[in-house]
Order: sequence, then C-alpha cells, then structure tokens
Amino acid sequence: MTAQFRLTQPATKDIEEIADFIAQQAGLSQSEAFLSKLESKFFNIVTFPQIGRKRNEILTNVRSITLDKYLIFYLPIGEDIEILRVVSGYRDLSRLFADPDE
Repeated sequence: MTAQFRLTQPATKDIEEIADFIAQQAGLSQSEAFLSKLESKFFNIVTFPQIGRKRNEILTNVRSITLDKYLIFYLPIGEDIEILRVVSGYRDLSRLFADPDE
C-alpha cells in the first residue's frame, strides 16, 4: 500500500479559508494555482516525510514546511502523513495547537 496524506478537520478549514482569501484578493485562478501547489507539496511530504523542520517545541514529532508565506504542519504516522494545519507564518504559533478555538 502506498503512503498517503490525510487532512485533519482544522487543516481542511485552514485551506478553505486561505483559498477564499486568495480568490478575493487575487482572483480564482490564483486561488486554484495555490491549491495545486499545496497538493504537490503534500505529495512531496509523503515521498520525503523528513523534509520538514522538526517542531517539537510546538508538539512532539510535528514537522513544518513552508509554501509561499504559509506553514504546513504535519505528523508522520507510520507510512502516512497527517496534515495538521496550514497557516500563515505570521500567526502566533505557540497558541496554534493550544487553543481549540483557533
């Protein structure tokens, strides 16, 4: 069985919000281009799970990788990857996983 990525509910919400924001600011084609780049990045993470930076200060075993001005937080689980969040790099990252309302 091939390795896969799974999106958590918060990650799905993050991606929808980012795509909507980009569509409002720059148009639908830019939003679709971002989503395409994001999907490519997810497959890259699945292929090379250790590619991201260790973020143990946030959560044990969590890694992050950038895409434009966004950070993708993920957790390698066996062969698979769980995408935890996709957020602006300008956010308060210490609160990101602590506050369930974020």
